[in-house]
Amino acid sequence: MIVVVSNRVARMQVDEPVTGGLASALLPVVRNSGAIWVGSSGRVRESSGKDSFAEIEALGTGALATVDLPAAYYQGYYEGFANSGLWPALHSRADLIQVTVQDYKSYREVNAFMARALLRFNRPDANFWIQDYHFLALGSELRRLGVERPIGFFLHTPWPARTIMHSVPQHRELVLAMLAYDLIGFQTNEDRQNFRDYVRYELGLGVASDTIVSNHGRTRLATFPIGINVDDFAARAAKSAARPDVARLRASLQSTKLVLGVDRLDYSKGIANRIRAFDRMLLTEPGLKRQVSLLQIAVPTRGQIEAYRRLKTELATLVGEVNGRHADVDWIPIRYLNKGFAQSTLAGFYRTAQVGLVTPLQDGMNLVAKEYVAAQDPSDPGVLVLSEFAGAARELDAAVLVNPHDIDGMAQKLSIALSMPLQERRERWLAMIEKLRSTSVQAWFSDFVHALDEVRRAAALPAAARNFPSVAFGRAAQSIVQSR
Repeated sequence: MIVVVSNRVARMQVDEPVTGGLASALLPVVRNSGAIWVGSSGRVRESSGKDSFAEIEALGTGALATVDLPAAYYQGYYEGFANSGLWPALHSRADLIQVTVQDYKSYREVNAFMARALLRFNRPDANFWIQDYHFLALGSELRRLGVERPIGFFLHTPWPARTIMHSVPQHRELVLAMLAYDLIGFQTNEDRQNFRDYVRYELGLGVASDTIVSNHGRTRLATFPIGINVDDFAARAAKSAARPDVARLRASLQSTKLVLGVDRLDYSKGIANRIRAFDRMLLTEPGLKRQVSLLQIAVPTRGQIEAYRRLKTELATLVGEVNGRHADVDWIPIRYLNKGFAQSTLAGFYRTAQVGLVTPLQDGMNLVAKEYVAAQDPSDPGVLVLSEFAGAARELDAAVLVNPHDIDGMAQKLSIALSMPLQERRERWLAMIEKLRSTSVQAWFSDFVHALDEVRRAAALPAAARNFPSVAFGRAAQSIVQSR
């Protein structure tokens, strides 16, 4: 039985947005693998009560289990240490780190609370797979409670250079706690190497064949680039023309080409520089006015954190300046939307756009880039313009790669993408779609499960459960649901 743990769980609802790469990746594999996905309900409670789980429900052959986190610690955990401390550090923005001792205490308390909640799943056949920076210390807390089953961890964000991690006051204690995991997975080899360097030079521990020996035992480091369900997303895109938002977008464009950006409203996504590059292109090539528009979708997030409120104001001001400079009574260069869309609608937007503009300053992977490629019409594909600092650039090297700090360079590459001949577009797309099929979300899931199985052979799963074990895991998940 695989128990997947993340800060929040998500439900696939028709015409409802799915926010974040983690949610869009985990939903289909949990539904099809029989895993149990545990996370916060999004609600808090004053006391944990006897039964900490608010709800357990079936999801395909798997199950979702949600827990109400303690109100006394939630703000310090989520808005404080996780997203005002770890998130900026992991994205190499040490200048934005703002944490207190109380924030760190809250973070550790929530990690300990979740560990206690997970004890109900501590069965002889259970393997635990913890997701992302919200729960760096969860493995250590599980070990403290006597859990001996295999515990793996996957980091969806980058892992920065060790000098950046110094900016987090409790960095040493946190990384030592991470070594309680049997397996730590990263998006890219560079992230894995940065973690190796930290362990070697900051903790003084040796790393041999990507294995670390500490007081917790052995921890293996490995790279597992996350993917998407390529065929499913392509099928959605092909059927999307009838969706109302897609049809209205296409009708509004007439003969205008579309450049599309889709992001959470986050400083790591490079949205401001993207808008500046679009502005620069129109200034240097005024003949493109009326010939192209940028649709930038920026879904608000973490609005209680000052850095995000400042960013929202900055982007709204910047878009207004660019539109004021270039717009006319019957044409506007930038359409800027602060709302989310359902995955099927986004698939139609991707297929409509001649250019997908994905230019994060730092990103663990960036599944928008992969979704854009999967959504294209094979006979007339669009062009992906991709930041070289996104994890996806390691695989999608046939994209038009850009430095997101180079405004002039991005403007030039964007112009090239807009005028790229059909034959070149097809060649680039074919190279990228082949890569996507070899690194699908199904492969990511099964590769990690198999690696966790290998590093803890004494607690191994049955061999039949290693490759998308829908029957074995499904029965375990259904028994959990039925026991409610």
